[in-house]
Amino acid sequence: MPSVLDQRPVPPTAPPRASALRRRTRVLTLPEARWALASLVLFLLALPVYLAGGPSWLSGTLFVATYLTGGWEPGWEGLKALKDKTLDVDLLMVVAALGAAAIGQVLDGALLIVIFATSGALEAVATARTADSVRGLLDLAPTTATRLLPGGGEERVPADSLGLGDTILVRPGERGGADGQVIDGASDVDQATIPGEPLPVPKQAGDEVFAGTANGTGALRVRVERDPSDSVIARIVKMVKEASETKAPTQLFIEKIEQRYSIGMVIVTLAVFAIPLALGDELSSALLRAMTFMIVASPCAVVLSTMPPLLSAIANAGRHGVLAKSAVVMERLSQVDTAALDKTGTLTEGTPRVTDVHTVPASGLDGDALLALAAAAEHSSEHPLARAVVTAARERGLTLTEATGFTSEPGAGVTATVSGRTVQVGSPTRLATTGDAATDNLVQAVEDQGRTAVLVLRNGAPVGVLSISDRLRPNAKATVAALTTLTGRTPVLLTGDNERAARHLATEVGITDFRAGLLPQDKVAAVQAWEAEGRKVLVVGDGVNDAPALAAAHTGIAMGKAGSDLALETADAVVIRDELATIPAVVDLSRRARRLVIQNLVIAGTFITVLVAWDLIGTLPLPLGVAGHEGSTVIVGLNGLRLLRERAWTNPARQGTA
Repeated sequence: MPSVLDQRPVPPTAPPRASALRRRTRVLTLPEARWALASLVLFLLALPVYLAGGPSWLSGTLFVATYLTGGWEPGWEGLKALKDKTLDVDLLMVVAALGAAAIGQVLDGALLIVIFATSGALEAVATARTADSVRGLLDLAPTTATRLLPGGGEERVPADSLGLGDTILVRPGERGGADGQVIDGASDVDQATIPGEPLPVPKQAGDEVFAGTANGTGALRVRVERDPSDSVIARIVKMVKEASETKAPTQLFIEKIEQRYSIGMVIVTLAVFAIPLALGDELSSALLRAMTFMIVASPCAVVLSTMPPLLSAIANAGRHGVLAKSAVVMERLSQVDTAALDKTGTLTEGTPRVTDVHTVPASGLDGDALLALAAAAEHSSEHPLARAVVTAARERGLTLTEATGFTSEPGAGVTATVSGRTVQVGSPTRLATTGDAATDNLVQAVEDQGRTAVLVLRNGAPVGVLSISDRLRPNAKATVAALTTLTGRTPVLLTGDNERAARHLATEVGITDFRAGLLPQDKVAAVQAWEAEGRKVLVVGDGVNDAPALAAAHTGIAMGKAGSDLALETADAVVIRDELATIPAVVDLSRRARRLVIQNLVIAGTFITVLVAWDLIGTLPLPLGVAGHEGSTVIVGLNGLRLLRERAWTNPARQGTA
């Protein structure tokens, strides 16, 4: 009977062409696209009959059908809005088309309906593309998984039915069905979709894997450690969907003035019609000019200028592991001019490690013997520094002698009996020493490097000092440099750690302004002082002690993997992959989105101004006015979607290390 870890081939995944086909099929399922297509076909059928002087009943019937298919939906929505005392610009477009038909401009009115319906379809497709980019994240995770049964054997089950503690089998070529820990097997896993590593990452027992990541040539048994609904992929989708439902302040402002603008536009339209008519102009000419004005003055492109860039930026950031909780957040990120960074868990990994082992010459111990002695005494302790010592000993393959009589004193250290001798491991300032000068020099040298010194005593005599430090995150220095370039100011370090540790880390990453020994309220006070100066402060943190500062800041970003639940809830955005370099990347993306919003508003405003002036001063042909108005709407919509492209995500921190 083959092992459950056999390497049986699996069916190949769907080719890219299938995904493209699904996207095209989805376009045809959009009602806006179907009605626009029907309207276009009917118009193309009516046009040769009308131009060739064919039967008027035939061309008339086809034009009526064109009006109905292309205009009934926006007209109905406009009437419902009017019932709620809201003037919808879509309704004005339909009225303009009917007005053109009423004065004999049936062809021009039909052309307006067709272009207007096509524009609406393109907007719907643009919105669907943004939604598809979010849905595509879910497609990365398989819908089923192979669950291993306790008594042997396996079963294929829906991935969302997996529970904590279940063991699943991920065969070669498959995607993981849940977030969990490898308990058996070894393979290279392509994690580009989740943590973002460009190359496959070796995985073996004890390593973490994510739902949706692609397994390589080996087979893995994975214990499920996170509910499928709370997986990294699911959290990305949930938060990006919630963000897509919000509106940025710029959009809210535009919508606020849209009503007043529309009412004013109707009043001016009536004036454009009535004044020339009163001065002796022909009815058809005055009405045509008024209908043209109503079309070109409509703020459709202005309304569409804001949300596509911001929603595209949210979706792109979500694909790269940064969850902006709303369009408001994405817009606010573009405004930050000061960055304040936490130390432990943000600039550093938050996991202490033994960096050096220093022995006292008179002890007669070498480095391995000293580390094994300290690890034996620390083995029963749950303190993070104790775990660092034990981990270091295990990484060196050292054998630990069983200790007895273990006791622990908070803030001081531990005491245990190892091989008949009393061993104490802990803080140099709290453990009683003989005042040995060599030991004091070792402790001083370690602390001068910004590291934590752990003293080891044997029968009351110092035998060595362990140097423990929290490892700097990859790209920390490059991230600081990138944020400096983006904001125009060097980031500030806010930490509760001691001054020497803060100074050492600040120097290492290129920070010149640091505040050490801060309590949570001290961090808040610093942020509020900057805000009072008119700064827009970005705070990046991970712990409970960072939550107040995250809430007080203009924008707060939490490191998701190691971050506390309170910090994750309080922050405006979450870096779920714990990749520090994504922070300047998302700030840069937000600024690109803001630039596109401004570009769109300039484009929309220019089109409206030129077309309105042309209509009032000269004679603007209705078809040209329609093309200009709807063309500007399509342009700003597609311009905003540029941020959905992969190349729109640039990483200034990584570029700085290239």
